[in-house]
Amino acid sequence: MTFGQAIAKCFMKYADFNGRASRPEFWWFILFVIVAVAALQALSKPVSVAFHIGMLLPCLAVGARRLHDTDRSGWWQLLNLVPVAGWIVVIILMCAQPKEPNRYSIAE
Repeated sequence: MTFGQAIAKCFMKYADFNGRASRPEFWWFILFVIVAVAALQALSKPVSVAFHIGMLLPCLAVGARRLHDTDRSGWWQLLNLVPVAGWIVVIILMCAQPKEPNRYSIAE
């Protein structure tokens, strides 16, 4: 999956918490959000904050789909609320290999 395909797919599934997302789809989209927020931050802090808030739902959705690909519930993202240790655990979960078969449908 290319950078553009990942971004397009995530925007098409803006608030879709069902199904699965591949590792490239998740990481390309997260890279896009980080770069866009950084670029907007250089231009205007209020615009950057608004964009970041607007990206919250699609980031949670693609995160849930990524966890589904590893046969885990999207609720594991709540570990992001635990500083440092929780972030590390979530990053490790997001890097995990997909599981076949799993309860969240076939891989896309």
